[in-house]
Amino acid sequence: MKEGKRQNSIAFLSDRLVFPDVSLANKEGLLAVGGDLSPERLLLAYQNGIFPWFNEDSLILWWSPDPRMVLFPDQVKVSKSMRKVLRDQKFRITVNTCFEAVIKHCSTVKRQDQEGTWITEDMRNAYIRLHELGFAKSYEVWEDDSLVGGLYGVDLGTVFCGESMFSFKANASKFAFIKLAEELKEKNYSCIDCQIYTDHLASMGAFEIPRKEFIGLLK
Repeated sequence: MKEGKRQNSIAFLSDRLVFPDVSLANKEGLLAVGGDLSPERLLLAYQNGIFPWFNEDSLILWWSPDPRMVLFPDQVKVSKSMRKVLRDQKFRITVNTCFEAVIKHCSTVKRQDQEGTWITEDMRNAYIRLHELGFAKSYEVWEDDSLVGGLYGVDLGTVFCGESMFSFKANASKFAFIKLAEELKEKNYSCIDCQIYTDHLASMGAFEIPRKEFIGLLK
């Protein structure tokens, strides 16, 4: 699919619901600029290996990095300390009980080497709408009656596209991620899309694969 004017190999999107082929992304993975955050455009993006990521004062930026960070649900690594956390049943997990609270907390967590947040008000509203339509899901971690961690992402039916996680207590977000992987393994999902490399995700079993291979998993 081709769309919009191109400058320095980056497409500028119009109102049409199309994206350039991901092979046209630059070396950093930036594919296109502009468009909107409508449910239709977001779903089209995720189905084609594309996701939005931009700062509050920026135009909407669309990315498809190569390589792609993924985790196969049956390969999640559970450390000795996390096995103890699971055995002790300190936390409990719920799904889709407070999506708006999860995405709000994710937007306020300070990230290393990052100023501000990429989860802007427009982004929050867009994913809340996806949640209302049944495509975005949240996993919540509780200690007694307190929400202490969680994550959210876009569920494509065979691939779960993880967006962000937060933790107010040690190991809470890891707990959510492990429980997500366990559920997706039972449901025969092909992978969790982790988008880009982080040491934290690598420590839990995620690794990079060629973008072409990831697109094959989506299809």
